[in-house]
Amino acid sequence: MGQTNATSWKGFVFTGFSRFGELQPLLFALFLSLYLVTLTSNVFIIVLIRLDSHLHTPMYLFLSFLSFSETCYTLGIIPRMLSSLVRGGQDISFVGCAVQMFFSASWACTNCFLLAVMGFDRYVAICTPLRYASRMVPTLCAQLVGTSFLSGYLFGLGMTLVIFHLPFCSSHEIQHFFCDTPPVLSLACGDTGLSELGVLILSLLVLVVSFSFIIVSYTYILAAILRIPSTEGRKKAFSTCASHLTVVIVHYGCASFMYLRPKASYSLERDQLIAVTYTVVTPLLNPIIYSLRNRAVQTALRNAFQGQLLGKG
Repeated sequence: MGQTNATSWKGFVFTGFSRFGELQPLLFALFLSLYLVTLTSNVFIIVLIRLDSHLHTPMYLFLSFLSFSETCYTLGIIPRMLSSLVRGGQDISFVGCAVQMFFSASWACTNCFLLAVMGFDRYVAICTPLRYASRMVPTLCAQLVGTSFLSGYLFGLGMTLVIFHLPFCSSHEIQHFFCDTPPVLSLACGDTGLSELGVLILSLLVLVVSFSFIIVSYTYILAAILRIPSTEGRKKAFSTCASHLTVVIVHYGCASFMYLRPKASYSLERDQLIAVTYTVVTPLLNPIIYSLRNRAVQTALRNAFQGQLLGKG
């Protein structure tokens, strides 16, 4: 991957939390608590959807894969971040950094495509409800999920190759808590203009294309909802989209801020704060939003707990 001997023997060191000093134990406790809640919540959503027959629909199938993708995304980042908080600056090999970037970028891109697929599912459900069952068949659902994962891996691979074909011969300190593209790219020596352009193009393709599908889907959804004569009917139709829309706003807001801007606007401290939001907080929002706002999930949760209590009784 590298072009100089500098990268053949030298790894990197995460120093993103070094300036926090005595606050690191407190940050460790906070992030560990959030991570455990995130991991437990997403796994619980996956298990709940699998066990409750009322949730065996395309909408919840896609939700379970989104929870799975979020779980894999956090597994590749947060445990090492927690280790850095305990041990101080932590080493990572050149290959290890490339692998971490590949998986984190792959799962992040997969999340974007899955959110676009979920928007398409809501479009079919609201705009053509009588044909929903015949259109959203298991074969199509499997193809949509498979395409999302494959596209995520391809874009993740492309992002990693764009960065790691460069020589790294200057500082090996990554002022961040994982191998994200902006902080790693800032350590490359030589002309990084083409790599920066490559990162921007790949980010645009993922974010703009997937978000465009969501915008188009919701344009048709909004038009269909406005044609519903009763206020109650409009509220019921929109409520089926509220959870998905909330997750979309948070996810795309953070991702766009991080990757769709020029290098000159990078700020290590601010970017690290944003990164904490989309690596620690956003994956937690997915199960919380769907648990609090979705009646079907609430009913399944209630039935699961009641069944457990009755079983103990």
